[in-house]
Amino acid sequence: MRFKLIFIISIFVLGISVSEAQNLNTQIDFSKPKPETIWEMAKYDTEYTFKSVTHAFTRPLSWEKKDFTKFIVLVGSTAALTYIDEPIRDFAQNQKDGFPGVVRDFGWYFGSPQNYFIANAGLYSFGLFTKNENIRRVSVLIISSSLTTGLIQTFTKNAVGRARPETGEGHLTFKPFANDSGYRSFPSGHTILSVTMAHSIAKQFENPWVKAGIYTIGAIPPISRLIDDAHWFTDIAFSTVLSIFVVDAIDKFLFDEKIYDYPVKEKRITWNLSIGPNKIGFVGTF
Repeated sequence: MRFKLIFIISIFVLGISVSEAQNLNTQIDFSKPKPETIWEMAKYDTEYTFKSVTHAFTRPLSWEKKDFTKFIVLVGSTAALTYIDEPIRDFAQNQKDGFPGVVRDFGWYFGSPQNYFIANAGLYSFGLFTKNENIRRVSVLIISSSLTTGLIQTFTKNAVGRARPETGEGHLTFKPFANDSGYRSFPSGHTILSVTMAHSIAKQFENPWVKAGIYTIGAIPPISRLIDDAHWFTDIAFSTVLSIFVVDAIDKFLFDEKIYDYPVKEKRITWNLSIGPNKIGFVGTF
């Protein structure tokens, strides 16, 4: 079952990436020399993977007021949502018996680090040996975003030490640096990896139905983790937003630096947090 799922994941990722490469035009920047051999491409991609990770971690040093506001809203919203952690857990557990086993298995394997990185290695290798820059670019975005969110969640899991639902300790029980897997609920690693991949790939498409399909697959691991009683709802909500923020930050960095040839898009929408008297929401600027 495990190897079948790895194969399915790899084919899925390769298929939609090939579709992206075939159907979209690119804008070409001749100001930067492009690598030509496979070895040069591998060095080039490795260099910018680490530069992307470094950019993501140093980005808070140049945050503006609106960026700090977004972070405060994220933390505050997560804290506020803890009030519905237990009701959502009860609901999820009531659905457990009727939940399809194959979906739960897919969610577990898709969000597991070893399977996830095998799939990414397959994606990148395909793009490298076929010298397909679009696939290499998407793969670098996924890998650099995954490394960033992975390091954040590894430290945060231990530092926060939140009890998993299955321990029976309650959603507000914390034992920082407990060195016990039962107290590593926040954030959700499966969610971070699956959302990071889904968002990285979905950004490459304009068709809303294709996007919806990709996000639906990316949502399977978070849902399965709720059903498995491994995480609270706020673990998953925080992880989802964190993954989206990191992917968008690194994608913007790669675009601004003209490191790769990006698809030409007629309209670009920038989403900004809007806060005012008696209102809070996101505004899209065309």
